[in-house]
Amino acid sequence: MVIPVHDVNPARRTPWVTYALLAANFVVFVVLTPGTVGGGGLADLCHLQAFLDRYAAVPQELIHHRLPDLVPTGGTGVGPRGPGCVIGPPGYEKSPELSVLTAMFLHGGWLHLLGNMLFLWIFGNNIEDRMGHLRYLLFYLVCGYAAAYGFAVLNAGSGEPLIGASGAIAGVLGAYLMLYPKARVWVLVPFLIFLPLRLPAWMVLGLWFVLQAVYSSGQGVADAGTVAYVAHVVGFVAGMLLAWPLRPGTPPPPEPRGVLFGRRARPGRRSGWPG
Repeated sequence: MVIPVHDVNPARRTPWVTYALLAANFVVFVVLTPGTVGGGGLADLCHLQAFLDRYAAVPQELIHHRLPDLVPTGGTGVGPRGPGCVIGPPGYEKSPELSVLTAMFLHGGWLHLLGNMLFLWIFGNNIEDRMGHLRYLLFYLVCGYAAAYGFAVLNAGSGEPLIGASGAIAGVLGAYLMLYPKARVWVLVPFLIFLPLRLPAWMVLGLWFVLQAVYSSGQGVADAGTVAYVAHVVGFVAGMLLAWPLRPGTPPPPEPRGVLFGRRARPGRRSGWPG
């Protein structure tokens, strides 16, 4: 519905953990994940499928704590239905609990990666500033684990790999809504053209959460079966609950009231307050 571009909420300290998470996600995607840059043939697809099955979080593995009897091997072959990916007994050891951590740094494509990193870039620095570096890192991981296991509980029989930082970043968004609901966020709204608006965080993130909740029920979206919207909802709620004790003493950002639009919504425009 809206594309966040910038929040007017200055941080006091350099968000080193957020920078490190951004860098790690890009490095894993570009350097370590097979088949994400170029390629696209059957061999690349089979290699990627085997990679994800080994390092992604799989709901039935998280719930039952065991690997399936047959997994993609990364090889290709020709069967009764034509060319395809070869499956066989797993030739590796896998910790389902650890796979939740590795899955947080895996993404299915550039759009998936860039969308997640945009939200982390905009909202992560203020949460890290409020929590401190180490506590923020722990918070990020806890939200990611809560999102993955929350999804697994509701989809215990699923063998589809669960990947992405969306659950952890949803926790960051939930914390931001709890701590800085009145902070102004500069967004682009697609209305014939991209209309720049400066809206309060409660409106931007509240709308995002409502949409995730609706999509998680399978309503209003065609790809509800391929996107783990439930994980987004669980991560968001976990972030709100974990940030709740920090509300007292959290200084409000210096922002004017009302909805700004057009030139007044551009970053750096002054209208009574810095921003």
